[in-house]
Amino acid sequence: MTSRSSLKSLFAILLAAAMMLAATPSQAAPPGGPRGGAQPASSAPGKPITMMTRNVYLGADINRPIQAALAAQAAGGTTPQIVGALANGSAVTRAVVDQTDFTVRARLLADEILRTSPDVIGLQEVALWRSGPLELGAIGVPNAQTVDYDFLRLLLDELNSDRPLYRAEVIGLRADVESPSFFANPAEAGARDVRLTMRDVILVRDTPSLRVTGEHDEIYDANLSLGVLGVTFAFDRGYQWVDVRAGGRDFRVVNSHFEAFSSNIALAQARQLVDEATAEDRSTVILCDCNSDPLDERIKTGIGDTVPHKAAYDFITQTYTDQWLQWAPAEDGWTSGLNETVDEVPPSWTHRIDMVFGRTADGGPLGVDRGEVTGTELSDRDPATGLWPSDHAGVVLRLRGL
Repeated sequence: MTSRSSLKSLFAILLAAAMMLAATPSQAAPPGGPRGGAQPASSAPGKPITMMTRNVYLGADINRPIQAALAAQAAGGTTPQIVGALANGSAVTRAVVDQTDFTVRARLLADEILRTSPDVIGLQEVALWRSGPLELGAIGVPNAQTVDYDFLRLLLDELNSDRPLYRAEVIGLRADVESPSFFANPAEAGARDVRLTMRDVILVRDTPSLRVTGEHDEIYDANLSLGVLGVTFAFDRGYQWVDVRAGGRDFRVVNSHFEAFSSNIALAQARQLVDEATAEDRSTVILCDCNSDPLDERIKTGIGDTVPHKAAYDFITQTYTDQWLQWAPAEDGWTSGLNETVDEVPPSWTHRIDMVFGRTADGGPLGVDRGEVTGTELSDRDPATGLWPSDHAGVVLRLRGL
């Protein structure tokens, strides 16, 4: 006969087991289904690592000056007319950068990061805006030196205002373009040259538990370049990675920003990234603004593209797992995109191009036990200016099995 104390002990054991089962994510949940993916956190040993991809937004439409100049050039405009179109587009663009004030948006972005506490962050569009004297005889020569906005410095100052929390481990220089800037004529007050240097940056939490053992930065072979008045404006992009050791495990984190103008170029960049940046002996995580919507099958035939917008995404997911879909359905992860002045209400989050991809050394998926999209709620806006943190949302995933 079983004693009362034995029954109590048996009941306690069964209750504990039931609670453990209830707390374990279902292994049967398909990718893109309920939270908890095909590889639950309980099956992946070791401390989880939190990753974030965040396009911080350069502050305005970078295409405006070149498009205006190319239109004037195609219409047979004179050299002064083409230069005037370029300069006017640049002046308007630079005014929008002031309007989308990064001194405000850096605080909002820092709040996101401090709240979600990612261990490694891939940042895109970390702009450095500079200006200098107007030099009409040196159009396109990037030599302006007066710093107007250094997005990286502003963000790090916000993040580390109380104590050192994050450090910039890799800073990749990308497009470095300069043009004259004036509204009507070069003699007007305020006429100057305006320079934009684009950067991709990997931030790493400043803690002894994360040790960077290697790093690399590379410019892509295929990049967009446009010619105006015999001057080539090169819009270089690239990839970068850090090898990290945490808890006795080694893994690689890659950060990149693919070309937005051409899906053909974006696909070429995705191929180079997968070929050159994938680690063979450890897990690899890719953080990117991929500019490739998996639901967009349109082809930009007007510019000569031959592949759809989703081509880069499709290529990467041949060998990598879209880790967001291990956590939640795609429609819960829209990350793009707001208007140029990032002050629209209601916001238009309509598609997903900001991604976290992962694979183990043998090609399997990583586990996900927490995830969210940041910067999309009305409460994330600055109450005084109405500015959003960026025209993109951020993606934060806590990964296991690295």
